[in-house]
Amino acid sequence: MATRRFAADDQKLNDLYADLATADLQPLWLLQGLLPAVPDGLSPHLWRWKELRELAARAGDLVTIERGGDRRVLSLAHPGLGGLPFATHTLWGAVQFLGARERAPAHRHSPAALRFVLEGSGVWTLVNGDPVRMGPGDLVLTPSYSWHEHHNPGDEPMIWFDGLDLPLVRNLDAVFFEPGPDVPPAYVQVSGSHSEQHYGSAGLAPVGAVPPPTGPPGSGAHSPLLAYRWAETDARLAAILEVSGRESAIVRYVDPGSGRDIMPTLRAEMHRLRARCRTSTVRTVGSAIWVVYRGSGQTVVGDQRFEWGPGDMFVTPSWVPVDHEATEQADLFMLSDTPLIAAAELYRTEVVSARG
Repeated sequence: MATRRFAADDQKLNDLYADLATADLQPLWLLQGLLPAVPDGLSPHLWRWKELRELAARAGDLVTIERGGDRRVLSLAHPGLGGLPFATHTLWGAVQFLGARERAPAHRHSPAALRFVLEGSGVWTLVNGDPVRMGPGDLVLTPSYSWHEHHNPGDEPMIWFDGLDLPLVRNLDAVFFEPGPDVPPAYVQVSGSHSEQHYGSAGLAPVGAVPPPTGPPGSGAHSPLLAYRWAETDARLAAILEVSGRESAIVRYVDPGSGRDIMPTLRAEMHRLRARCRTSTVRTVGSAIWVVYRGSGQTVVGDQRFEWGPGDMFVTPSWVPVDHEATEQADLFMLSDTPLIAAAELYRTEVVSARG
């Protein structure tokens, strides 16, 4: 693609602009929108679970794992990103469908990934040889460069939300991918993964325990706990509401040893709102994907209002005011790019309108 060519009425200035384009240069004084007063990258957007689930099931009937390129995945493609299969400039969101008695073979890649289970049971994800069972409401991690494959030995399909930092890693020109061996490894299904046996409670970390390496040097800055169970998340949210007397509660999934985010580039939280609770209106630097796990309500993002129910997914762009209101008690899973933004000291948040 040729460098943009600017024009001017003055002949000498016009010649300068022509020579700048030939030299692959652009005059800053004519560039509009390069430094906006506030972030203005994307509009809000919503995907309906009814449509997501129907299309995922159709893909399950028509597309084999082999034809799907190892994974049967429907990526959230924000219409403002010019056809790219990304939910935001930095976040990948998708719905993955694994049918009965199917296996998605092993591979690994530099982008970090997580899975939030929406429907089904009986699936196991093997993460560097560690068998991690998956159930509704569970959060399962497959950190950067970790080998991972999905097994469904049961008779029902499973659908889950995939969240990755793929767009961010792609923009940094740091994407690596490696397929795994063709022969599935033998493993024993246990009641909990090895990571859970060591780090099964987010508030109690074993002293001196060293988790096994997950990839090349420098790839271990993530939570050693690979599975965060819905039963524990649910109980923690209920306890916070009971003790605090508030109408809403938020828990963040963290490294049980350090308290840091689960990944260097990804933050995950679960938000619970009691019926008729409306949150404060807040704007934050960085984008987020929200997945409604339970309940119904509405979210106002800037000047747009989204009505939502179980399974619906929506994007909140950077620095756009956001508030949620529950019609009935609701649980919303949130994935954001906050850790990297904070590490670069670019993080900002502001309460636009306080409530509660």
